[in-house]
Amino acid sequence: MADIEVQTPAGPIDAVLEVPNGSGPGVVIVHDAFGLTDDTRNIARRFADRGYVALAPDLYTRGGVRKCVTGVFRALFGQSGVAIDDLLAARDFLAEHESVTGKVGIVGFCMGGGFALLLSPRGFDASAPFYGITPKKIEETLDGACPIVASYGKNDPTLIGAGKKVEKVLAAKGIAHDVKTYPGASHGFANALPDGAAGKFVKITGMGWRGEQAEDAFARVFSFFGEHLH
Repeated sequence: MADIEVQTPAGPIDAVLEVPNGSGPGVVIVHDAFGLTDDTRNIARRFADRGYVALAPDLYTRGGVRKCVTGVFRALFGQSGVAIDDLLAARDFLAEHESVTGKVGIVGFCMGGGFALLLSPRGFDASAPFYGITPKKIEETLDGACPIVASYGKNDPTLIGAGKKVEKVLAAKGIAHDVKTYPGASHGFANALPDGAAGKFVKITGMGWRGEQAEDAFARVFSFFGEHLH
């Protein structure tokens, strides 16, 4: 693991870079609303262990969670802004990295899953949104999208029916996809909750890690990426 800086149009941002033994495709890992936590770092390591050069940029570099979260969500909902420029710069960083074989995917969780969906037509070769917020005007937004493997929780109160909606759009557009909604899982089922009050609150709501569903979702992502990034 290496803590590095990535140059972006708005200046450098912090990031974690995980490089496998040898070369492989690149993957941008987009963190959830909690930020670049140990969980995100572990996910980057998981991808590196499977042969991917994994880069997890910190979208809160310029002021931490409290100062940056509103602006990052504004970029997500408005479909433009500094956070999007940061992620495209992360894509370009990987595309130019000496260990990357050429193709670059994107993986995102919660807030990051929204970005993974939104940016699927923006120069990535495969996208894996986990319970990502559905973009506005989704039919237009996903024009020209790369192949998408998406995962949702059936008990997620924030994204009711999202999986079916995304699958319908992708099928209509003829975009390669694998969309699955998991019974018994809610929002954040593939993320370990952070310590502290915020993590405890989320756990009370029934959200957070569900091992069986999470491992199945990651297995689907690795299978899908194996087909579309290699």
